[in-house]
Amino acid sequence: MLSDSEISRQSPRRPITEVAQSLGLTPHEYHTLGDAKAKVQLQVLPRLAAASCGKFIVVTAVNPTPHGEGKTVTSIGLTQALHALNKKVCACLRQPSMGPVFGVKGGAAGGGYAQVVPMEELNLHLTGDIHAVSSAHNLASAALDARLHHETRLGAAAFAQQSGLTPLNIDPERLLWPRVMDHNDRALRQITVGQGSNNGPEHSASFVITAASELMAVLALSRDLADMRRRIGQLLLAFDKDGQAVTAERLGVAGAMTAIMRQAIEPTLMQTLNGAPCLIHAGPFANIAHGNSSIIADEIALKLADYVVTEGGFGSDMGFEKFCNIKVRASGHAPDCAVLVVTLRALKSHAPTPPQDISAVDFTALQQGFANLAWHLNNVRRYGVPVVVAINRFPQDTEQELTWLQQAAINAGAADCVVSEAFSHGAQGALALAQAVLQALQQPADFHPLYHPEAGLQTSLATLAELGYGAAGVSLSDKAQQQLQQLQQLGADKLPVCMAKTPMSISHDPALKGVPRGFVLPINELRLNAGAGFVTALAGNVMTMPGLGLNPGYLHIDIDAEGNICGL
Repeated sequence: MLSDSEISRQSPRRPITEVAQSLGLTPHEYHTLGDAKAKVQLQVLPRLAAASCGKFIVVTAVNPTPHGEGKTVTSIGLTQALHALNKKVCACLRQPSMGPVFGVKGGAAGGGYAQVVPMEELNLHLTGDIHAVSSAHNLASAALDARLHHETRLGAAAFAQQSGLTPLNIDPERLLWPRVMDHNDRALRQITVGQGSNNGPEHSASFVITAASELMAVLALSRDLADMRRRIGQLLLAFDKDGQAVTAERLGVAGAMTAIMRQAIEPTLMQTLNGAPCLIHAGPFANIAHGNSSIIADEIALKLADYVVTEGGFGSDMGFEKFCNIKVRASGHAPDCAVLVVTLRALKSHAPTPPQDISAVDFTALQQGFANLAWHLNNVRRYGVPVVVAINRFPQDTEQELTWLQQAAINAGAADCVVSEAFSHGAQGALALAQAVLQALQQPADFHPLYHPEAGLQTSLATLAELGYGAAGVSLSDKAQQQLQQLQQLGADKLPVCMAKTPMSISHDPALKGVPRGFVLPINELRLNAGAGFVTALAGNVMTMPGLGLNPGYLHIDIDAEGNICGL
């Protein structure tokens, strides 16, 4: 079989203008960037305001293995299959971060014969949205440190006289805004800045990966440019020495940050291998952020297409949960159907004693690990949404194991369970999945969120821990308890929760496989994301800046004699 990049390069593509026209965009509602991608302008939204919405399909998964289980492949394969059935469909996906691209997981364009193309452009830079987020975020960091430097150097009275600005009296011990970059770099997790004469004051700082930036969440959750400007102004950067919030608006940097982000708010239009339209926008990770693409892309797609396929990052305990409890509240668009992706090897890895080779035939491990799928199936159904289980088939999978898993999933409450071979066969390999989804969409959905933020943050945390993960309870560290009191004083304790935890387990502990029970969910820290409109709760040992492993992906990436990218 050809490599992903070879398949992408050799596939025939429709002109992006033709893709835009087939979706229902008029020529003045987008601008092309070459013949492979286009930026969709927000002026399309007023025209579509009165239009009815299509069906909304969200793709989620069981807890994955470290290399991923093919959720994006399944999302794109489903989109391609619906397109092959002459359905008007559009996919809405996140932009890949270069951290995973050059790390372990690789790109996020799908794979095999279920791809967004050209995959090299999608995985590397695209239209620069992530770079815009990084630049705007780091402008706030630079502005904060510069203000602290000048006020410290001159004193409040001289600063006010020379600058004409009101001193902010920033507390250097309560700076909250890190710096960001779109690469995995563990050396930057904890740093010291301001060293040397005329560079200070010296203080500790940190970097997080751009996908974890609150500004990325703002991009994904904004409804339009004015809403993004308002949210950026609310970003909490620090506190002053009187305990008052120093926001981006108060620092005077919100307008410039928005100017940098002005074009990033426009979704990027691309296409799948068989020419189905796909909107790429925003890129938050689900383990450290809310893990979903933008509500602007959803709104455009739902108004133009009859079926919209999107995905939430990692398992249903992560991206799907945040889709339902954060994103739906911001967008007003609830899912009509869910697809739950599973692989035989993922379930075998959740057996009490996982086999050394999770790709080998092992009925005992499969049957034991099935409990993880059953939990995720019940978890999605808890939100009142019909669920189709998609088994992403790998070459070594046997018919006996696949047949057993299909029947077991249906017995556990799935609307249907089908084998998807989108990776190997593209649209044709996902036709059965598409038919199952169309059938499930005939069932009425009765969507309801898991918790109601109005009850207060402590109640939301307890509900999410106990009902959302099956924990016996939740435990707040001393630091988290103090932060909860601060949030209550700020009137910010009635926001949704964005849980930052491991994706490898339903719990906070990656070593707890299958369906953990009786554990207490530890909350180490609570962070107010006032612009995004949620509170991030850090459960367990969570890294917001990944590191590169022993054998990172960049070792295999190069260009050939013709200048084509290989190894991606």
